Amino acid sequence: MIMDSGIIESIKKNLGIVGNDPMLNQAISTAVQVAPIQLSALIIGESGSGKEFFPQIIHNYSPRKHNNYVAVNCGGIPEGTIDSELFGHEKGAFTGAISERKGYFEMADKGTIFLDEIGELPLSTQAKLLRVLERGEYMRVGSSAVKKTDVRIIAATNVDLEDAIAHGRFREDLFYRLNGVMVHVPSLRNRRNDIPALFHRFTNDFADKNHIQPVRLSDSAIDAIKAYEWPGNVRQLKNFAEQLTVLSEKRAVDANDILPYIPKRSSEMLVMSGASEQHSYSNEREILYKILFDMRKDVTDLKKLVVELINGNGDRVSQENAQIIKRLYQTEDGNFLSSKISEFDKSAENSVYSFENVGRDSQTDEARVTEVTPEVVSPDVYSISDSEKELITRALNKYRGNRRKAAAELGISERTLFRKIHNYDIRS
Repeated sequence: MIMDSGIIESIKKNLGIVGNDPMLNQAISTAVQVAPIQLSALIIGESGSGKEFFPQIIHNYSPRKHNNYVAVNCGGIPEGTIDSELFGHEKGAFTGAISERKGYFEMADKGTIFLDEIGELPLSTQAKLLRVLERGEYMRVGSSAVKKTDVRIIAATNVDLEDAIAHGRFREDLFYRLNGVMVHVPSLRNRRNDIPALFHRFTNDFADKNHIQPVRLSDSAIDAIKAYEWPGNVRQLKNFAEQLTVLSEKRAVDANDILPYIPKRSSEMLVMSGASEQHSYSNEREILYKILFDMRKDVTDLKKLVVELINGNGDRVSQENAQIIKRLYQTEDGNFLSSKISEFDKSAENSVYSFENVGRDSQTDEARVTEVTPEVVSPDVYSISDSEKELITRALNKYRGNRRKAAAELGISERTLFRKIHNYDIRS
């Protein structure tokens, strides 16, 4: 049940929430209704969809509103220091602990703590968080003294926690303790009618701040941004509006003017007239798989070319080279070019071919091939880690080393990005 529209509009105005989509209004209504009840809450929504507003709504309409509200980005804290950040530490607990420190749970006592990206917590920290939920108890790092806290926990995640439970990455008992009530925050593509109003807000705010003229969208441009999938949700739309405002030479833009500002890795998600399908690469693994599948297709096409050249021009290919190709491409049953393609996944066991002077003979108008040379591919040519490292480096360069924006671009958490930068020794 959606509550009085006047209350919802007042909340939007106070927090700067833009939009009037029914799904958005329902989420706000749920947050207000659960606020007076002492239950933990779980905010579900994609990265960049605005989940951070809803814990504030719950806190502001709860009996704890006059006490502290502490927001913690669990994904942005390195795994080695997360316990110290949440629960505090004693002097000398570890190298660098030159004095005792209060943790976020101690600072939020009698108030509300918001744990964003809860799915990024290590399992050991999840066990300690469960103890807080069940008994209101915790211990500082380096101490055996039990401390008490009276705090309401609101968590948020952009990952499927049930899937994480199935794969042993998240505790099932913690999930059910956190999930006292669930608030679903809609993605931007599920509230497309709000997109023009959001863009208008972002370009005006940015223009006022920087003393420039805002951008105005034509009808075709509005249709285009409403058709785009916005995998980064409101956060991505805000970045897009600001870039367009500062970089566009025009103040009145149409659909063609905005295309250069659509991220290249997602440009195929902009629905154009006549387009038959859309693709969304929402995370790094999917992007890497797409790259590998494209590589596989290229190698397959190359193999087919070799077969066609041999079958159609066998007299022009040396017997020695022909035997090499047939030996590599022929299966045990003698069939040519069959299931050998599956061996592409084992890079070191595959071969490709270098061609020189592939063209047309001006005298006979026939295809000719010379120098068919087998060449072993080194195991790391199609390495996932190399592709991943290149993607991360590009994202960091694009945002001039801003890890928060790079992580959002890649669809991973800041903590995951921090770990990968360290593992790959990337210097931005």
